[in-house]
Parts: sequence; C-alpha cells; structure tokens
Amino acid sequence: MIHEAMFYEKLRDNKVRCSLCAHRCKISPGKRGICGVRENCEGSLFSLVYGSVASEGVSHIEQKPLYHYFPGSLAYSVGTVGCNFRCMHCQNWRLSQATLEEAHLVTLSPYQLVQHAKMTGCKSVSFTYNEPTVWYEYTYEGAKLAKEAGLGTSYVTNGYISPEALEKISPYLDTFSVDIKAFTDEFYREVCSAKLAPVLETTLLAKKLGIHVEVVNLIIPTHNDSSDEVRELSRWVYKNLGKDTPLHFTCFYPQYKMKDLPRTPVETLERAHSIAVEEGMRFVYVGNVAGHPYENTYCPECGTLLIDRSFMEVQEYNITPEKTCPKCGEHIPIFGEYP
Repeated sequence: MIHEAMFYEKLRDNKVRCSLCAHRCKISPGKRGICGVRENCEGSLFSLVYGSVASEGVSHIEQKPLYHYFPGSLAYSVGTVGCNFRCMHCQNWRLSQATLEEAHLVTLSPYQLVQHAKMTGCKSVSFTYNEPTVWYEYTYEGAKLAKEAGLGTSYVTNGYISPEALEKISPYLDTFSVDIKAFTDEFYREVCSAKLAPVLETTLLAKKLGIHVEVVNLIIPTHNDSSDEVRELSRWVYKNLGKDTPLHFTCFYPQYKMKDLPRTPVETLERAHSIAVEEGMRFVYVGNVAGHPYENTYCPECGTLLIDRSFMEVQEYNITPEKTCPKCGEHIPIFGEYP
C-alpha cells in the first residue's frame, strides 16, 4: 500500500529530503532512500509498505528481548521488508534486505493489527523482524490504535530513528528494545553502513521521553568482543540510562555475509556479563543460550531467583505484587503485571 510519508521536505528540482532517520536521505524523483521502501514520486515522498506485512505471529515478549515488560506475556509481532542498515550479520536479512519486487506481502490495516492482537490474547503489539522505523506511518497509526485498545507497544530497533520522529510516536510507544551493535564507529561504518553517535543519542532520548528501554548487544567474535569495548558500553549505559536498565549480551550465530565466523563462545558472554556487573549494572542477561542461568532475573541485593526463564519463556515468577523481592524487599523495576 502506498501512503504519503511523514517527515520530509521538498527541495529544488523535485528532490526531497527524508528526515525519518539519521541518514536524512536526499532523494531524486523516481528514486528510493537507503531503506528501499520510501520513494520520491514526482516531488513527494511516499511509503511503499504502509500496511504491507511480510511476517506476523504471536511470540513471547522475552523473544524481543524484553525481560522487564509484562514478563511471560504474548506480543503480536509484525514486520515488513526494508532496513536503513546493511548489517553483514543480519539474522533477518531475507526481510531486511529484500526488495519490494522480491517480497511476498499481505495487507493488514492498523485496525486489523489491533484486532488480531486482541483475538490471540496478546498484551502488546511489537514492531519487529525488520527495522520498524522504515514503515513509520504504519507503526505510528498501529501504536496509536493499540494504546486506545489497552494494548502495550514496542519497537525492536537499531535506534536510527530521528529525534523528531521518535518524539511524535513516543506517547504511543511503551518500550524500546534497542540493539547497540558495538561501541565503535568503525564497526558501524564497516559492518552496518551507519554511525554510532545517532544510535546513542536516540537511545538517550527514548529514556528521557519516558519509554522503557532495554539494551541488546550481539557479541561477534573478533569484531566487538573485546573486554575494553564491553566495559565502555556498560559504563555508557550505567551513566546515561541508569543501573537498572536491562542489558542483554546475546550470542552470534553465523548468518548472511558473516558465515565464516564461529558462534560466540559462552565464556565470552559470561565475561561480558561479569564486566557489566563490575560497572554497576544490576540486571544483566545472556541471550541465545538456552537454559543459561544468566537468562534469569535475580534480586541485585540478596541474589534470590525472581524470574526463572528457559528458552526465553517464564517458568517461575516470584516478584511480589508490589514489585519487590519476596526475601529482602528490594524494589524490582518490572513494568506491567505477570499473567
């Protein structure tokens, strides 16, 4: 479905400047932006994927990963094609790097999205699979309707959305699972065709806007796995987002253009966990390693097991209704109720 884009300005010679993400593409007539799904049609910018869904389904909120937002609940997840990054290790490259001409898309209006979420017993709607920013107009309307219907909302994102676009959707966006892919600009340039600074700025803005933020860092052997880099990232999160921000270190599996690399050793993830805890982070997780004890939530004061998880599903929930540890009374920052 074609829908006139939000966040762009008209320039001379029928060119346009898209201001939806940090790339701020200057687009000539008949051309598309870096995302591949926003096109200049005779001097006006249009989204080519409004309501065009490439993947949808019901999943546990922990798969986003979101561990401190309605634990154990179901999220209705949708995505389309296109992305404003070119990550060489992308796990969803068949969607993110697909062209409109290659994709199999079905139409799902924002109203239908909300109805599907409610009919399947989901507590929230999650825009995921590909970068949600690239079909912003749809996610904006979908999030707005979801909130009106009493549902939660989440973006699973690379954090490259522009400040003005994030501010506009923020009243309707509950959570921001942001993938800070590395802590060097070199990595972002060479692996993602992007920059680090806008990601950090957007993540900080999300926090200031009152959106619940969880940070994800996929650790790739030989690329972003040094102790120094993990420590710098952990310090930045501690200083700018706070010690209670959930920080997920996840395991890389060979994908897309990085099939020649090994999967991340569990020991590397455990080292990252230890470093983050040393830097003062209170809720640090290891992901993509089924059954690992660091998949669980523990009380940062007394060590009591509060949420037992396995395969990204809650098996046991021991936090009190007052959001405290049942043993020592420490406040635990969990948003929403357990089913």
